[in-house]
Amino acid sequence: MKLRLFHYLPIACGLLLAGCTPYFHQPFSTERARLGAEVNGNREMRDLPAPKSRTVVAVYKFRDQTGQYKPQLNGSSFSTAITQGATTILLKALEESGWFDPIERENLGNLLNERKIIRSTRAEFAEQTGVKQPALPPLLFAGVILEGGIISYDANMLTGGAGLRYFGAGASGQYRQDRVTVYLRAISTSTGQILKTVYTSKTILSQQVDASLFRFVKFKRLLETETGFTYNEPSEMAVKDAIEKAVQALVFEGIQLNLWSVQDSTERTGSKMMAYVREREYGLRYDVLGRQVLERHPALHATLTAGAQRYAGDFANPRITPAVQGKLSYQLEGGRWLPFVAAGGGRLATQRFFDQTIFYAEAGVQMRVLPTDRLSPYLTLAGGATQHGLGNDAGPRGVVPHATLGVGLEYQLSGKWYATGSADGRLFLRDNIDGAAVGQYNDNTTSLQVGLTYMVGSPKKRSKAYKE
Repeated sequence: MKLRLFHYLPIACGLLLAGCTPYFHQPFSTERARLGAEVNGNREMRDLPAPKSRTVVAVYKFRDQTGQYKPQLNGSSFSTAITQGATTILLKALEESGWFDPIERENLGNLLNERKIIRSTRAEFAEQTGVKQPALPPLLFAGVILEGGIISYDANMLTGGAGLRYFGAGASGQYRQDRVTVYLRAISTSTGQILKTVYTSKTILSQQVDASLFRFVKFKRLLETETGFTYNEPSEMAVKDAIEKAVQALVFEGIQLNLWSVQDSTERTGSKMMAYVREREYGLRYDVLGRQVLERHPALHATLTAGAQRYAGDFANPRITPAVQGKLSYQLEGGRWLPFVAAGGGRLATQRFFDQTIFYAEAGVQMRVLPTDRLSPYLTLAGGATQHGLGNDAGPRGVVPHATLGVGLEYQLSGKWYATGSADGRLFLRDNIDGAAVGQYNDNTTSLQVGLTYMVGSPKKRSKAYKE
């Protein structure tokens, strides 16, 4: 029994060590107040090009317009999912950008009341002492008003997990991804014209990892251990990151539209501007999950594949033999459907009695399951005819009709080249390709093939880059 306990000890230690990572940061005592943590995007905003002059801006209210409450598994929550202090976050971001001088407008009533108190106090002092007091300087007015807000909070946008348990030992992990979206617009106070609107988003990640062991090591001796951790990305930091990204985008968009000027004119086409343009173009080609969105236009594709096939018929002990295929397909608009014609050849053989060379031609259609993704599975349905028994091969000769059903995976390597892998099943509609008609099932073949596809013609056009 002691030996069995020794066998389970490494498993228990492994599970314990797997869950030790979060405990390196586990707090064991209270902490003092500290300065607020910064997000990675804050470094980029502080590194913006220097402005020729600052722009005075006013922010009255930057609201949470989602009305979203915290998601819970059971019951309802009256706590909001995201911060209600987005105005304060935006004002700090404007100040740190170095491009704007924000002025107080959110609590303007408090400011005006305080100025009234100052005027009243000075007037009473002047009346009592006869010493004239200086007048208050006028309030700054803004040339630009910034409006907008947090307009969307999508909970459980992406969820998933995995787990494995064997003989009482197991581990599992789950994740959830939420998304917050921010819109920010600049408005001219002189004309009321909306100068520019920008839009940013940020995902919020939650993770949970568990590991456990539950095992009887001997009679009335139970070994049980478990560990795990949960991580929830702070929603306030996500909102802060999205707002700072919106301010950064507003600065670059304003430079392009000549709403404000840079101190160094070369910055208009410098590395920082080009990096922003590339990021903006990236957003046009990728969806909210970060998957590349391809625009597929009508085009002719030529595919060459090679692999192995296996005969299944009326003779025992089939052999795996090589097979090749060439295919011409035409990609329709959108890229989901590709009608094609194909021709190929190979051998069908067993260990004894049967060995033939075949050639076939077929026509059908291929359907991409994810036509806008670079990596996509696809389905194939085709029909054609197979010529068998050519040359000095053993067995009868003739032409047999067949039907083909296949599945595959395609990956776009570049604008013109694709890599493919497929598994196809070819059913012969007459049970005489091997010269025998035994049993209730027709002869058939299965094959696994890999290949390359070349797009004949020009690849899809890319979006135009920013030009001065």
